[in-house]
Amino acid sequence: MFGDALLSYAHFLSIFFLAWFLGRQWLLLRAGHAALDVETLVRTDLGYFISAGLVLLTGLGRLFLGVKPLAFYTHNSAFHALIGLFVLVGLISIIPTMSYQRWRRYRREDERFEIPAREWRWMLALVGIELFGLAIMSLAAVLMARG
Repeated sequence: MFGDALLSYAHFLSIFFLAWFLGRQWLLLRAGHAALDVETLVRTDLGYFISAGLVLLTGLGRLFLGVKPLAFYTHNSAFHALIGLFVLVGLISIIPTMSYQRWRRYRREDERFEIPAREWRWMLALVGIELFGLAIMSLAAVLMARG
């Protein structure tokens, strides 16, 4: 029972870190395309990636090592929605990650490189969609826990 509680705690903590890193990306992007600190944005995105991996690992731990049987999850439509949203948000996050890396490379090659406003707005929108997806995942998690 104590092991399950620790696994749950690790899962929740990794989710909180994921939310924090995603929120930080949002705030960094809100600075505007001209004032954007690309290096910090890239490091924040790396933190987001690592925390997403921890969410996945701890979630798998809860799935296979937790107190609730595997059938509780596999027969639960909210669980399937949660996993689908997690994958969808993960796939969406690939686009900003690639853009941040490209911006950093261009900035290192030319300090005067300005991020195109249109591309910046698109990344801001995608991170907003990711935040919305995270909010919906929270709802799916609550519904899943209720069976």
